[in-house]
Amino acid sequence: MKSAYKEFEKRLGQMKSPRGAKTELIEVAIDSFSDEFTLIDVERSCPGVSHDMVRRVLRNLKKTDKIICQGRGPGARWRKKGNTLKRG
Repeated sequence: MKSAYKEFEKRLGQMKSPRGAKTELIEVAIDSFSDEFTLIDVERSCPGVSHDMVRRVLRNLKKTDKIICQGRGPGARWRKKGNTLKRG
């Protein structure tokens, strides 16, 4: 029984989340905000997602003109352009 459990733990540790899962998690979190949000708001809504990953997704959404940044630094406010991000 112990060896089977150890094998299970080993295989579980090797599993990876599907590609794009964290990006989608961040986008869903942003969709859940009414209008404005901060980087910290997104990080709190996405435990287990790195600070750099959140910043990368925000930067990509900004490039595609889906959100805009109002200000600079850690307290900068972000605003959605429209009601949702409309993925796809």
